Amino acid sequence: MKSLSEIETITKRSSRAVGFSWGEAEEVGKCVRELELLGFAGIKSLNLYYQKKKNVNFEELNLVSKTNKPKKYPFCPISVGISFLDQIKKIENIKKCTFENIAFPILLLPFISRGSEIIGKKILLKFDEFKFLLNFSLNISTNFFDRDLPQKAKNIEISFLENIDNFSDNDWKYLYKLSEETFVEESDSLKKDAAGAGLTDND
Repeated sequence: MKSLSEIETITKRSSRAVGFSWGEAEEVGKCVRELELLGFAGIKSLNLYYQKKKNVNFEELNLVSKTNKPKKYPFCPISVGISFLDQIKKIENIKKCTFENIAFPILLLPFISRGSEIIGKKILLKFDEFKFLLNFSLNISTNFFDRDLPQKAKNIEISFLENIDNFSDNDWKYLYKLSEETFVEESDSLKKDAAGAGLTDND
């Protein structure tokens, strides 16, 4: 089994070999490493994309806006991912943005996941019938597992979620009430011990 370090290094070098700058290649290496770590087919997706890249033109996206549509060819997922990371603070204020026609959208996932960590918010990504909840670069919840790798997504929607509790006030109050049973009532002896603690002169 290949180590995560090997995966990142070989991915970075191969990305440089197909034309990305070393800085861009380093970002790809980190992201494919994260895909493999979280159980997604990062290496397989990247191989398919680079093979297709030899014969197909893919558009770059430099400025991410509320709606993003390529002029002629599908968007490069790596270009979209890097731009998304670079502009994440600004994009967060949009609340929701859409993209049309992105090649190999699985490669976009780790970029969005790392963006979630940067802003400290969960991000919901949807395309076709698939949904991905990206949680601060810690995990990705999805209904995608054991499905064929899509080579293109016609429509992608990215939504920034506000940080809210996953439980009701009643659930919290019930547990808090139980926790009160562990509180120790302060007795006179405890007060006396506390008052003199640390004041003994041992010299």
